[in-house]
Amino acid sequence: MTDPRLQQITDRIGERSADSRRTYLDRIEAMRRQGPQRGSLSCSNLAHGFAACEPEEKQALKLVEAANIGIVNAYNDMLSAHQPLGEYPDIVKRAAHAVGCTAQVAGGVPAMCDGVTQGAAGMELSLFSRDIIAGATAIALSHNMFDGVLCLGVCDKIVPGLLIGALSFGHLPVIFAPAGPMSSGLSNTEKARVRQLFAEGKASREELLEAEAGAYHGKGTCTFYGTANSNQMLMEAMGLHIPGAAFEPPDTELRQRLTEAAAQRLCRITALGREYTPLAEVVDAKAIVNAIVALLATGGSTNHSIHWIAIARAAGIIIDWQDFSELSAITPLVSRVYPNGAADVNHFHAAGGTAFVIRTLLDSGLLHEDVLTNWGPGLRHYTREPRLADTGLDYVEGTGASADLAVLRPASEPFSSEGGLRLLEGNLGRAVIKVSAVAEEHRVIEAPARVFESQDALKLAFEAGELECNVVAVVRFQGPRANGMPELHKLTPYLGILQDRGFRVALVTDGRMSGASGKVPAAIHVSPEAIADGPLARVRDGDIIRLDCDSGELQALVPADEWRERQCVQRSDASCEYGTGRELFGFMRAAVNEAEAGATVFRG
Repeated sequence: MTDPRLQQITDRIGERSADSRRTYLDRIEAMRRQGPQRGSLSCSNLAHGFAACEPEEKQALKLVEAANIGIVNAYNDMLSAHQPLGEYPDIVKRAAHAVGCTAQVAGGVPAMCDGVTQGAAGMELSLFSRDIIAGATAIALSHNMFDGVLCLGVCDKIVPGLLIGALSFGHLPVIFAPAGPMSSGLSNTEKARVRQLFAEGKASREELLEAEAGAYHGKGTCTFYGTANSNQMLMEAMGLHIPGAAFEPPDTELRQRLTEAAAQRLCRITALGREYTPLAEVVDAKAIVNAIVALLATGGSTNHSIHWIAIARAAGIIIDWQDFSELSAITPLVSRVYPNGAADVNHFHAAGGTAFVIRTLLDSGLLHEDVLTNWGPGLRHYTREPRLADTGLDYVEGTGASADLAVLRPASEPFSSEGGLRLLEGNLGRAVIKVSAVAEEHRVIEAPARVFESQDALKLAFEAGELECNVVAVVRFQGPRANGMPELHKLTPYLGILQDRGFRVALVTDGRMSGASGKVPAAIHVSPEAIADGPLARVRDGDIIRLDCDSGELQALVPADEWRERQCVQRSDASCEYGTGRELFGFMRAAVNEAEAGATVFRG
């Protein structure tokens, strides 16, 4: 039975979204009424669409009686998570042919890695790449050659971008097929320790590189529970994978069978078959709430407090940070995966993984069971686990008990009674904070502000010994309109060192920190952002800042009259507008909305 508190929040979202959801569904219904698009193309259009196909494929495409699958691929061979996707189109085509269907690569989308661009100028393109991917997905599908869509992508902005783009074609069924995580290497805890030693000057660059290469060493996603792996958990909770696809590693027979099964399931759920499952009916308010609960229950990435708002709006559903905060308050934390614990995602998978998480949350009434998924009606499908069988895949009941209580626990005996993502409010604006990895003694910080306009400025102050004190680092002009809202993980070692030295430390920023948010309390995504004359632009060095995770307070303790009269400081350096392609994204910085509306250039 659904928890009444969960139902109340979902009902509120539904009421708030009634008009926009109806508009979206009406638009999708208009596309659906036109039927399989390929059959309505002119002879010239259709001939262009299958000109390079083999003769038997041409015949199938001419008859328009069997499904043609459009593959949208985020493959590149530089990034470990996406390198395996290079082989997927051939796997998908063979699997589709085996059931009498066809598949074509509809298009590619960019896939950039925040791990490569972290702390560099390229990171300022990262958030905007999501909306570029959404547009590229729509371009790929605009040829109207396809009856279903297989999205191949894994990491941070890629999955949200693919989903936003696919929702514009919500009359089509859409399945996501990932590549899985790399094998466990150097532990994330040890990697973080070496990073901190390097920041203190106690480890050489050679030692740091050896540690990083030991942690990031092969094919697949990074093994910490950041945005990429959070994506995979949420795809399961929304029924957009086939069950159990999230965390099987690359290059195993089971991974190949999962990819084949995804292609063949997609062939069966198009409008040409008997199990028509359009994306627009899968992604509804209940599915969005299920995704958020799964995120909170597993201590996932704060990036999704932006991305899932944008995804929801693409489906006509309006959510905000209050919804996240209220869901967090009723959602138990059932997993500890780095940075919220020592384990990595392979340990999580072995302990019971997505099937265990979904089962324990369903049993506690904290997920909506009565949803439509790509595997059929009901989320219980996703409590089952895939196994190899002579005919391809077989499914068995997932474990009802955690194999490692240090990594996974039942919702009845959680690590914490709440998910750990909270809304902060006050005269500095609205922000979110992830507290699942922050110790109780660090959850209330009151200290003088030190104001910076870049990560490098804070680094220089640290190296000069200017931060050996209780301090709230205010890093502003890092919002979407200012410079594309980069992640600020470059700050993590420095702030962590100060905390370890016994100082009371916090970060307040209109930028992002993502799934690697850790032990230092960080009020992030502060809105309105500084460049839009948000309150962060009024903060001065020495102002006492209070960040209270328990009461949800984010305040500059400045007399109200003085605060009102203060002028907003203007950004002193606009060099972030040029170089590394940033000049090409000026139109997006000018058009983007605030973080709590999804930090998107699209309007729902």
